[in-house]
Amino acid sequence: MFVWMSGILAFVIAWATVPYVRRLAFRWQFLDRPNQRKVHKAPLPLLGGVSMFVAFVVAATVITYIQGSAPKVYPGILCGAALLFGIGLVDDYCKSRGRDFSPWPRLVTQIVAAAAVVFSGGTVHGFSIPLHHPAYVQFPYWLSTFVTIVWIVGVINVFNFLDGLDGLAAGIASISAVTLLFVALVKGDVTSAIWAAAVTGSALGFLRHNFHPARIIMGDAGSTLLGFLLATISVVGAFKSATVISIFVPVLALGVPIFDAIHVVIRRAMAGKPVYKPDKTHGHHRLLNSGFSQVQAVTFMYLVSACFSLASMILVLLQH
Repeated sequence: MFVWMSGILAFVIAWATVPYVRRLAFRWQFLDRPNQRKVHKAPLPLLGGVSMFVAFVVAATVITYIQGSAPKVYPGILCGAALLFGIGLVDDYCKSRGRDFSPWPRLVTQIVAAAAVVFSGGTVHGFSIPLHHPAYVQFPYWLSTFVTIVWIVGVINVFNFLDGLDGLAAGIASISAVTLLFVALVKGDVTSAIWAAAVTGSALGFLRHNFHPARIIMGDAGSTLLGFLLATISVVGAFKSATVISIFVPVLALGVPIFDAIHVVIRRAMAGKPVYKPDKTHGHHRLLNSGFSQVQAVTFMYLVSACFSLASMILVLLQH
């Protein structure tokens, strides 16, 4: 019941607040203007991340505390989410004024946000090896901290890379969040399930206004927020008591953005280009170049993501 309440509340808040946020974006000229790299042909409001941030924080916080006391990692998650949302808004503001924002403040903020999760207790502690005599490999603290920060920062950026077509990032985030919700329920982790449901509801409520033709986009404030929340929920949920095989569960749940980002980074590096510099080498761009419409390309990416997620769910069930 608490899981359903979290998802529905987040959906209603995101869906209901987007029209108001959209009007504010036009009033403040918080707009993403077309250029040769962008697919859209008219300026689009950039503040969609505001609705998702508010929806997640309200739904996750209210339902978590109604369900019982919040885990000590939750303040760290909220702190990290607020930091990333704030730096994302700064980045979006610069975009709306035709200026580039340096990637270094963003990277530092991402590391600090990930560290906030680590220092509040959300880390990958190790994994078990299912042999005849099962063994548990305990990470030393420094390795646990390093692996957790690299995972969270990596997922933040792969979701940022993915946000290129109407409805793509929000839809993939919804599929990934549902997968993490399933994993949490199978493991009996109700709190992680509540958070995953809040992410699902927030993304779906926003998607109602973001699917092609989009009336608003999430901006960096939204894409980095989604990446952070999904990475963090997987750390405190899917990675908990991980076996060697189940380590692949969150990787598959987030398979589309992860493997697309790896491919893009390799291509950019081989071409001698900065890996953080936007271009049109992503999977969705190649689909468009192959003759797919936006809706067809996004639907195809949804199907691929659903297949990855299904594989992830099967792994979870095989481990139980």
